[in-house]
Amino acid sequence: MSKPQSPQQPEPHSTLAEIRATRLVKADKLRELGMNPYAYNWVSTHQAAALQLEYADLANGEEVDTPVSIAGRIIARRVMGKLAFFSIQDETGTIQLYLAKQQIEEGMSAFPDAFSHLKQLSDVGDIIGVKGTIKRADKGELSILVNEYTILTKSLLPLPDKWHGLTDVAKRYRQRYVDLIVNPEVRDTFRKRSLITAGIRRYLENLDFIEIETPVLQSEAGGADARPFNTYHNTLEMPLYLRIATELHLKRLIVGGFEKVFELGRIFRNEGVSTRHNPEFTSIEVYQAYADYEDMMRLTEEMITTVAQSVLGTLEISYQGTPISLTDPWRRVTMNDIVKEVTGLDFSSFDSLETAQAAVKNAGIGG
Repeated sequence: MSKPQSPQQPEPHSTLAEIRATRLVKADKLRELGMNPYAYNWVSTHQAAALQLEYADLANGEEVDTPVSIAGRIIARRVMGKLAFFSIQDETGTIQLYLAKQQIEEGMSAFPDAFSHLKQLSDVGDIIGVKGTIKRADKGELSILVNEYTILTKSLLPLPDKWHGLTDVAKRYRQRYVDLIVNPEVRDTFRKRSLITAGIRRYLENLDFIEIETPVLQSEAGGADARPFNTYHNTLEMPLYLRIATELHLKRLIVGGFEKVFELGRIFRNEGVSTRHNPEFTSIEVYQAYADYEDMMRLTEEMITTVAQSVLGTLEISYQGTPISLTDPWRRVTMNDIVKEVTGLDFSSFDSLETAQAAVKNAGIGG
């Protein structure tokens, strides 16, 4: 699949306010033409990735008279007189739109000058729905030969530069929806995360564990040593805390007679924030009666390998450039032994905290 053309850029020195004002005028013009710039619905018959796969062997210049309906965000546009090429992106990937003046105006005879309106009133960032047939362009790009189009959502602000991307890490986290638009690999991470959490639930449920939702608002913030978020219940006239762990309530369920319980849920800790530390995050806690830590190690190992194989199709993965093999059996080692292996210090031999601190300092590994 060839790389899409460079996206349309705003006028030089245009401010965001000016761009927004211009696009609002375009939205009003669409309304005057009888085209709702914020359509209520659209029915797609295909997605981009499936079309790219199905017609991978279609020869250059060849057409297939198969009706196609698809929707996506315009991420690039190139206009040349009576012909235009747009690249659109849906949830699965990208595909080119082959837009010919004659084809569109025949297919949209109820809207005179529909092709000209598309050129003048559409922008990169708009969401568009199109109907047409499949065509492999002469230069090799799989395309939809468009018969008719509908502007589904008029974008009021430009997307980040396609080729420089959204590189401000803090902004990527604050405006995750923009990050998802311009960085497709992030969408893949979201998709895999969903499959992973679903896989964890399936694995545990197949072992007869049940998931129970425990209270998020708690009268005591227990289960871990972390600072809680404080809130107040007006009716009960009492302070409450957002949970910092699910531990205590899950243990009470074991006391109450359940034998296998877990919860995969949100945790809140009122502490520092960075790209590696979020005050709101997802955790899982699993409790099983009549089981010891050896049982839980086996369960953890099998759960991770099972889910990895299901989601990724392999147990050989890479994390930040470092290859990792999840193949079992995993090594079992105590914290003390692994620290001794790496540092040469045996903390079980120290008779006091002060002695341990002095040893760490002498080894040159202390802060």
